Amino acid sequence: MKKIFQKIRQLVNYLLARHTIKGMGDRPTINHRSKFNGKTYLGKNTHFNGCRIKGNGEVHIGSNFHSGGDLLILTSFHNYSGNALPYDNTTIDKNIYIDDNVWVGERVIILGGVTIGEGAIVQAGSVVVSDVEPLSIVGGHPAKKFSSRDAEHYHEVKSQCLFH
Repeated sequence: MKKIFQKIRQLVNYLLARHTIKGMGDRPTINHRSKFNGKTYLGKNTHFNGCRIKGNGEVHIGSNFHSGGDLLILTSFHNYSGNALPYDNTTIDKNIYIDDNVWVGERVIILGGVTIGEGAIVQAGSVVVSDVEPLSIVGGHPAKKFSSRDAEHYHEVKSQCLFH
């Protein structure tokens, strides 16, 4: 019975988010309430455990993406160099690109203008303010590289199409 309720909840969350996703490789798995900005493009086999995408910039998320809960993606910023203080009514919009096989931990914030490379891992509680290299493991505020995936192992598993 518990699995039936879980599947119903996933379907309801998907239906609530569906109208704000611009392009999808297939139906994403949305385990907890998620809100997308209408300029979001998803690859295949994407998994969300609670996500909010805010702003006017585009967000491209590759295949086999997994997120922890409370992921926040911000694509627009107030213009503090405009015609009013502390900021004016215009925004600065920046796109975000997240490549294939990326795993983002719980309560991560990703800011506009960032590219997260293939196979990267972002540690829980991190704030991503700059690009993340492929296969990097980053964490902190701001997120910094502190380790890397084993490239040989990564490519071996990828070649066998062993995706979760």
